[in-house]
Amino acid sequence: MEKIAMVSETKKHPISTILIVVAMQTEALPVVNKLQLKEELNSMFPKGVPWVRYHGTYKELDISIVWPGKDTVLGVDSVGTIPASLVTYVSIQALQPDLVINAGTAGGFKAKGATVGDTFLVSHVAFRDRRIPIPVFDLYGIGLRQAFSTPNLLRTLNLKVGKLSTGDSFEAPQEKASISENDATLEDMEGAAVAYVADVLKVPAVFIKAVTNIVDGDKPTIVEYMQNLAAVTAALGLAVAEVVDFINGKCLSEL
Repeated sequence: MEKIAMVSETKKHPISTILIVVAMQTEALPVVNKLQLKEELNSMFPKGVPWVRYHGTYKELDISIVWPGKDTVLGVDSVGTIPASLVTYVSIQALQPDLVINAGTAGGFKAKGATVGDTFLVSHVAFRDRRIPIPVFDLYGIGLRQAFSTPNLLRTLNLKVGKLSTGDSFEAPQEKASISENDATLEDMEGAAVAYVADVLKVPAVFIKAVTNIVDGDKPTIVEYMQNLAAVTAALGLAVAEVVDFINGKCLSEL
């Protein structure tokens, strides 16, 4: 009840602390540079973990960007739901943010109106690979959650809106049925996990996703993704900065 009361109070006061969660360094750096944040070397994270935090003050906002860092064995970005869940949980506990933003790239579905370079404000998130064919557990597996409603933000920035499907596989044809059942426009590898943690800890969360590749298109997914990654992450950085500019000085209820 105490946390719910805190969220209610935050709706009446200007947002002061924002936590931005990203999955990859290439997604983080354009936002870091745009908001002029610095890597926080005195880490709030447990000793030995690869997680990274960038922090700074932008206008009237205290902003932290966190990402799970590089895998300590293989040296690649620690993508997927488990690293995203862990770093989101620890960061919320340590920073007590007023708002969580999950920003990142995503695959998009042409049949749902997505094109490469589009930036979406996500309306709902769900898992696509947690299939539990037992009554009620099936709904738990899907884990459908609604993002925090931001009608004024949406109207002002003229972003597209779509549902997001999350899973731990980059490309898995066998999951297309569940994606279709969830009416998803986008797919990623961390959004629903961030939503789950934010929901458990009663912190409002919004999701900004930029499309790198068309899942139901003609080009090989990985080829298209790699071709567009640099340009789309740059566009994502601009979009996140615009969102932050809009949020500055406003209460949750004004979003």
